[in-house]
Amino acid sequence: MQKILHTPEGVRDIYNQECEQKLALQERMRKAIKSYGYRDIETPTFEFFDVFGKEIGTTPSKDLYKFFDREGNTLVLRPDFTPPIARAAAKYYLNDSMAVRLTYLGNAFVNNSSLQGRLKETTQIGAELIGEDSADADAEVVALVIHALLETGLRDFQISLGHAGFFQSLAREAGFQEETVEELRRLISNKNTFGVERFLDQWGVNPGQKKIFSALPGLFGGREVLDAARGMTDSRDALDSLSRLEEIWEILKLYHVEKYVSFDLGMLNRYRYYTGIVFRGYTFGTGDAVVKGGRYDHLLGHFGKEAPSVGFVAMIDQLLMALSRQNIQLPVSLKRCMILYGKEKREEAVKKATELREEGIETELVRITGERSREDCRRYARESGCVLVVEL
Repeated sequence: MQKILHTPEGVRDIYNQECEQKLALQERMRKAIKSYGYRDIETPTFEFFDVFGKEIGTTPSKDLYKFFDREGNTLVLRPDFTPPIARAAAKYYLNDSMAVRLTYLGNAFVNNSSLQGRLKETTQIGAELIGEDSADADAEVVALVIHALLETGLRDFQISLGHAGFFQSLAREAGFQEETVEELRRLISNKNTFGVERFLDQWGVNPGQKKIFSALPGLFGGREVLDAARGMTDSRDALDSLSRLEEIWEILKLYHVEKYVSFDLGMLNRYRYYTGIVFRGYTFGTGDAVVKGGRYDHLLGHFGKEAPSVGFVAMIDQLLMALSRQNIQLPVSLKRCMILYGKEKREEAVKKATELREEGIETELVRITGERSREDCRRYARESGCVLVVEL
């Protein structure tokens, strides 16, 4: 049988220093999230297909890893944590008026096209605030994202903040059908102003509507963006969306994190379950967002219990790449020891290792043999980054 040493396309091994950095990154982010009062939850790696069905507006079916159980049910590896968290929250929580704060850590699976060059298995950490429909909840989640990113050592990053309801209200007022909305959404998301204008000409929208839709790809920047957008529409729902963003901005100032936030009214998420704010976090060293999130007030209704919710997910693999390219090293455990011993010192070596482990020191026993000289073992200890080497 041929020996297989490489991994399938879209997945990779993580080992040695990179693995230690990844674990340290996860722990730092988890600690930051827990500091805001979020409680841990784990959901299964695979779910029923309907949890990610088309009506929910999540990952397209063609991008899912699907298989069958013994009873013939269609199952999928989770591509996204939010629907499973919503399902679990609808089942186990929401029995009173109190908000629920949940956090998770695990791997998600999306069968991306090989041409996209993206990993098909990614590690994600995130949080969901369920049962609270307020600007305070929105601002808390954005502030939590910023706090967590700062804990990783990042300093040069920006959170782009938009509102799904702003575009939705404009599209509704223009009378666009669903397939029309999806095409327009794609053009605006790609910042394709020329394409947007050509599209609008084909559909014969009025001059006022054409002006605001054509402006959306360029409506990003500071606080002034909200004023500019307010002067382009008289849609009550659209204006309410802008007011919500303004209120969130004022609350973020109380957290003293507003310098990390900008507005982007042309940012439209591919997940259609978002109803309110949407946001993404960007930094140097990676071509994609390291954080994504938003408000989804109707998702839990698909699982039997309506509850307004807002949350985010951070892409650990993207963050790890950004930290590496920005030369940011997370501190890992320095309490590492290696005991080098010959066969005749076995009892003494085991006793010493036990004592050190009880003191919380990571201790590795390395036996010197005919194939492994003492010098070989010393070199191995140096390369492994041990701060203490005991030779017996």
